[in-house]
Amino acid sequence: MMRRLTTGLVTLSLLATGCASIDQGGGSRLELISKRGQLNCGVSGKIPGFSFLLGNGRYEGLDVDICRAMAAAFIGDATKVQYRPLTAPERFTALKTGEIDLLSRNTTLNLSRDAAGGNGLTFAPVVFHDGQGLMVKRSSGIKGLQDLKASNICVGSGTTTEQNLNDAFQERKLSYTPIKYQDLNQVVAGYLQGRCLAMTSDRSQLAAARSGFPDPEQHIILDVVLSKEPLAPASVGGDQRLGDAIRWVVFALFAAEEFGITQENVDSKLEQAQTNPQMSSLRRFLGVDAGLGQKLGLVDDFVVKVIRATGNYGEIYNRHLGPNSSVPIPRGRNRSYRQGGLLIAPPFN
Repeated sequence: MMRRLTTGLVTLSLLATGCASIDQGGGSRLELISKRGQLNCGVSGKIPGFSFLLGNGRYEGLDVDICRAMAAAFIGDATKVQYRPLTAPERFTALKTGEIDLLSRNTTLNLSRDAAGGNGLTFAPVVFHDGQGLMVKRSSGIKGLQDLKASNICVGSGTTTEQNLNDAFQERKLSYTPIKYQDLNQVVAGYLQGRCLAMTSDRSQLAAARSGFPDPEQHIILDVVLSKEPLAPASVGGDQRLGDAIRWVVFALFAAEEFGITQENVDSKLEQAQTNPQMSSLRRFLGVDAGLGQKLGLVDDFVVKVIRATGNYGEIYNRHLGPNSSVPIPRGRNRSYRQGGLLIAPPFN
C-alpha cells in the first residue's frame, strides 16, 4: 500500500511539474516555430487583395503580409513562411491537427469559434472590419432582399456567411434556395454560369471577385449589409504564449502607424530612439530599452524586424486594397482611431 501511495505521489508531482512547464511557455508552439525556422500559415490563396497565388508561384495580399509579419517577429525572416491554401471547411481542422501554426484567412471572429465549448481558437485583434453583402448583375434590376424572394443564391458552405444569409431571409419571412459551394472560386463560377441570381460573401470578397470579372461594371454590390464580419487571424486555443505573440505583432502594426513609423523611416526612428534617452515610449516600442519582447518570447526589437519587412498596417492596406491597387476598398472603419476608425493598439509598456 505504501509503495502504491508513493507511486501516486510521484505521479502527481510529475503532472504538476508538467503543468508548470506549460504555464511558463515550455510547451508553446512558438518555440517549435522558432526551432523549425518556418511558419506554416493557412491562407485562402484565391482572394485578390487578401491572399492570392500569382502566376509566378508567389502569394500576396493583406492576409499574406500578416503571415510575413509573424515570421519576421518569430524567426527574424519574413520569407520563412510556408503557405497552405485552405478551403473554409478545412481551415479549423488544419489548426487543430497542427498542419498550420496560424490561420490568416478572412475568418470571422465570433463566440462559437472563440469559446472553449466551440472551436476553441485564440483570435488576434481584428485586421479587417467587414460586412456581408450581395452581388447581382446590373441588368437584373434587383435593389434589395425583397427582390430576391424565391431566388437561388450562391454561398460558401460551412461559413458564417451561410448562417447569416439564412438568418436574414428568415427574419423577413422570405423564401430562397441556397446553392452551396466549398470555396469562393466555386461560388463565383456558379454565379457567372447563371446557377443563381445573386452571390453572397463578405463585401471585401465580393469586390475582390468582381475585379477579375470580364465586365466588372456589369455587376453591382447591393447596399444591403447582412452582418458585421470582424476578420482576424487565429491560432489553436490553450497556447497563451503563441497567442500573446501573435496578438502583439498585430498591435505593433497598428501602433507603428500611430507613431508614424514606416518601412522607409523605421531605421531613422530607431536611431533617434537610441540617441535620445527622453524618448521613453519610442525606445520601449522599438526595443532599445529591453524587456517587452522577452515577455512575449520574442527578441526585444521584434517591432523593428516586422516594420522593415512589411511596413505598418496602413502601408499593408494601401499596398493591397488602396486606391491604386487592383482591389480598391475605402479604409472606412479600418482606419486608425486617430482618423476615426476602429483600429487601436494598447500601450507598449
